[in-house]
Amino acid sequence: MKCDVCGVRKANIYQPHTGLRLCKECFMRNIVKRVKEELIKYKLIKPNEKVLLAISGGKDSFTLLDVMSKIHDTEKLVALTIIEGIHGYNRESEVCRIKKYVRERGVDHIVTSFKEYSGYTLDEYVKAADSKSLRISPCTFCGILRRRVINAYARELGMDKVATAHNLDDEVQTVLMNILRGDLIRLIQTHPKGPKLSKHFVRKVKPLRKIYEWETAVYAYFSGFEFQETECPFITTRPSLRAKLREYLYTLEKVSPGSLLNILNTIDELLGEVINDVVKHLPKELPLCIKCGEPTALNRKVCKFCELIDMIGLDTKRR
Repeated sequence: MKCDVCGVRKANIYQPHTGLRLCKECFMRNIVKRVKEELIKYKLIKPNEKVLLAISGGKDSFTLLDVMSKIHDTEKLVALTIIEGIHGYNRESEVCRIKKYVRERGVDHIVTSFKEYSGYTLDEYVKAADSKSLRISPCTFCGILRRRVINAYARELGMDKVATAHNLDDEVQTVLMNILRGDLIRLIQTHPKGPKLSKHFVRKVKPLRKIYEWETAVYAYFSGFEFQETECPFITTRPSLRAKLREYLYTLEKVSPGSLLNILNTIDELLGEVINDVVKHLPKELPLCIKCGEPTALNRKVCKFCELIDMIGLDTKRR
């Protein structure tokens, strides 16, 4: 069967949410086109802006790296890879492979780690929490610390934006989590035009937010990406609310293709109508943590990271 777009090459992939059968070349062009449309629609990245790419080494971050290197000046891109410190997961061979992909695209690359930044690996944080019988999800430590490291490097390097590889599946999971928790402020922050609540934050953008996870996997495969053989062990051994929502959404999308895209488009539209009114009632600047000096939530003197560290009894270094 011929590709529905070019009508010349053989179709390699079926796109359920559009009903199109696409060849390799048209599929990859479709991904790049949709990312550009999202960036242009919300004016997420200007041509002259310096962008820090958060590159973990998985299929999503590879797709982010490859697409951004095609649509943005590579001299204005810097890739950052963070080694979490998870036994059997952060292998040296995988880091070398990431370096190779980044180098091939002419992008500068920085490799750091939780250990280098704070003095401890993720495994050590989790072990310390478990030793005190604290039911703290490993994803909580990882998410908070990852965001902090990325923002710190972006700020120090003078970057204009931070681009993360969150895909459509990730974004819908986040939206539903915020709805279930009744967290309007965090829900609004998922919108591309969400407020930047502190001058200490470098604005984050998500170029892949309208690209399905399966599409990043196919894009990476067609590009010759060597997939990491292991998944983070904490996803299966210590499942979070996000992991549970992910399984539900997989089922929903299978039954009704296009559901995830419809959900996000609808939320974007609804939030876009009220975002300015809500922002008017927010403070222009978040308070700073009395311990580390980083921004913290409203009505808090100590940030969540420092609170967790105090709870588990570790003394981290301050970058």
